[in-house]
Amino acid sequence: LLGTTITISSNHWVMAWTGLEINTLAILPLISKSHHPRAIEAATKYFLVQAAASALVLFSSMTNAWHTGQWDITQLTHPVSCLILTSAIAMKLGLVPFHFWFPEVLQGSPLTTGLLLSTIMKLPPMALLFMTSPSLNPTLLTTMAILSTALGGWMGLNQTQTRKILAFSSISHLGWMAIIVIYNPKLTLLNFYLYVLMTST
Repeated sequence: LLGTTITISSNHWVMAWTGLEINTLAILPLISKSHHPRAIEAATKYFLVQAAASALVLFSSMTNAWHTGQWDITQLTHPVSCLILTSAIAMKLGLVPFHFWFPEVLQGSPLTTGLLLSTIMKLPPMALLFMTSPSLNPTLLTTMAILSTALGGWMGLNQTQTRKILAFSSISHLGWMAIIVIYNPKLTLLNFYLYVLMTST
């Protein structure tokens, strides 16, 4: 909760990054709670992907600060920074082609942790997506969004495990949200709330 709050309410990139890191470290014990090899593997995968994405967030904001002298979240203007940040947020959310970790991690976690992973843990990256939507790379984001909706739908078809179906459904939903965010960020938030409601039930 603290990590999410820090990320959502921050204006400075370093604070947003701190919130994301607190969030990642807080969910790891919950994933690896049952001392099962699959749970440990899920926790490791989750940690590695999230750490890489956080490093990219920090790298993109540093590149931007280097060129513009700004650490403000809404003032991300440098093209390279925009490209790196778009990839980092996609990695955090699990958009295609950075989606491979999500079904695996969900499969290795208990259902309650799975609920947290697919709802509350998506809130900080979604908030960043919402706040930085004008400065994200539209071509890259649109491509990843279309691929996510298609792949999420197709790969969920022949699954027999509930958690994997939920994971692919989540990837598909996030694809829709990512494509809407460029045109109407408020609609994306509404979509996200509905998605959280449906997934929770």
